[in-house]
Amino acid sequence: MNTIERSDELATWLGTPPGRYLLAWEQTQLDRVVADLFGFHALQIGLPELDALQNNRMPQRWLAQGQAGGCRAAALLCDSDALPFPERSLDLVVLPHTLELARDPHRTLAEVERVLLPEGRVVILGFNPASLWGLRQRGGRWRQRIGGRSPLFLPRPGDFIGYRRLRDWLRLLSFEVEGGRFGGYRPPLTSDSWLGRWAWIDGVGERWWPVFGAVYMLVAVKRVRGMRLVGLAKRERERGHAQTAPAVVANREAASVVIQTSVVHEHSQQ
Repeated sequence: MNTIERSDELATWLGTPPGRYLLAWEQTQLDRVVADLFGFHALQIGLPELDALQNNRMPQRWLAQGQAGGCRAAALLCDSDALPFPERSLDLVVLPHTLELARDPHRTLAEVERVLLPEGRVVILGFNPASLWGLRQRGGRWRQRIGGRSPLFLPRPGDFIGYRRLRDWLRLLSFEVEGGRFGGYRPPLTSDSWLGRWAWIDGVGERWWPVFGAVYMLVAVKRVRGMRLVGLAKRERERGHAQTAPAVVANREAASVVIQTSVVHEHSQQ
């Protein structure tokens, strides 16, 4: 199954009762987190069913989709492991289940690190394999391998990446994890009525077994050794940001020209 097929399967699953339940939790968490992240350029890669940047106040906010199978709402058509932006040009990147859909999640994270400015942030959403939902998914896969026809509960976007494993990957790329949160503690049920009956367990699970939620959200900041933006340096960085956004960017060179041109134009007005 290629990336586009996995993306379509995830989009279909998000329309089911358990998918809508998790999507609502993810939207709430993103609205809370991105509201306090400032800068000029923000990028969401994939999953247009989730408006990850709707509550963010950066002037330039883009949605990127794969080159094959992009949606009308997407401003950029690109692969997650080959982003069309120059180095150190973005303030925020949101990856909603993007790593699970990526051909190479390590390379995708490396690309995010490349395009983020120092002190820029990445927000990542993923399925938690150490949960009841993850256990049911593994059980379904095991039964299929021995010849059974048991359907999988979750979509098949790829290998789910554990929270601790992801933290280790980020540390190797000079990221510092600022925080994380788990959600989705209701049992892996397939109907709205039964999911509704278990609504009470969300509060209990968040308090008593928080790391066993069906999904997680992680926020990390890019640190550059020996560099810290304070005072005048921070204000100079903010003035040097671009003020215009491209409608569609097809390659890295085009994105570089757009951003560099807007920076020159801004300085010429000062």
